[in-house]
Amino acid sequence: MPKRPAILPPTLAPRGLSRTEAAAYIGVSPTLFDHLVRDRRMPPPKRINARTIWDRKKLDRAFELIPDGDLSDHNPWDD
Repeated sequence: MPKRPAILPPTLAPRGLSRTEAAAYIGVSPTLFDHLVRDRRMPPPKRINARTIWDRKKLDRAFELIPDGDLSDHNPWDD
């Protein structure tokens, strides 16, 4: 698909994101993003005529609700 010419200034993030843009926005693959939408960790899209788009602000709120991972080196099985 050819890339659309930039209309917005580069400093202004679009409010509506395509599936691949939404996935990239939260840092996952489109396939994992689909799973997150299905299990409701990410919001459903909006439909505008034939377009399916995700609201960037709703993605931000949903992302904040995902628990932080424990990155410590402690393994409970070692206790």
